[in-house]
Amino acid sequence: MNIFVIGIAGKVGSLLARELIARGDHVSGLVRTTQQQEALAEIGVSGQRGDLTKVSARELAELIGPAGALVFTAGAGGAGTEATTAIDGDGVVKAIEAARLAGVTRFALVSVFPEAWRERNLGEGFDHYIAVKKSADIALTRSGLDWVILRPAALLDTPGRGTVALGPAERHEEIPRADVALTLAELLHEPRITQQILELTSGGTPIRDAVRANAPNR
Repeated sequence: MNIFVIGIAGKVGSLLARELIARGDHVSGLVRTTQQQEALAEIGVSGQRGDLTKVSARELAELIGPAGALVFTAGAGGAGTEATTAIDGDGVVKAIEAARLAGVTRFALVSVFPEAWRERNLGEGFDHYIAVKKSADIALTRSGLDWVILRPAALLDTPGRGTVALGPAERHEEIPRADVALTLAELLHEPRITQQILELTSGGTPIRDAVRANAPNR
């Protein structure tokens, strides 16, 4: 499969790229710098230079090219409310339009649990982040595309376990980024899972089995 990743230079995006390459997929993605482009080239990934906040939907479509699927795993990473709106919100809307223009129907979005860390009272900036992510989810669900929204729990940099809990509703706990990447790769290759929101946290089910368990029997 030919897969384009927005956020490919990030932690989950780069792990996903390596997993997809290992499966024999052709992987490309949006990068901002020459250094990112060169680093990705070393693992066989084609980096397309562009700034998500500055390119138009049509320009982004040209960078995406003839992909079979698009993954959006970019995020502002706490850079402020304006950046959150521009990347986590407007960036998703722009990517949806770019996907349509490029003829890409499969769209996987990495989102967030709506209740993530609400008990911590993290302030207006975090409230804004949650609201923007929810608006992006809504935009994708109304797009008519072959979409999948994955909501991982709190992200860890620990080694992947290879087992998860995955379903329409899970508890917000913790999940290694490596397991998020592997789950995304499995979801992209499971065409029966379409127009579904799935929540992901650590658990005891092997990832492939967990994905298949959420696929309708059709």
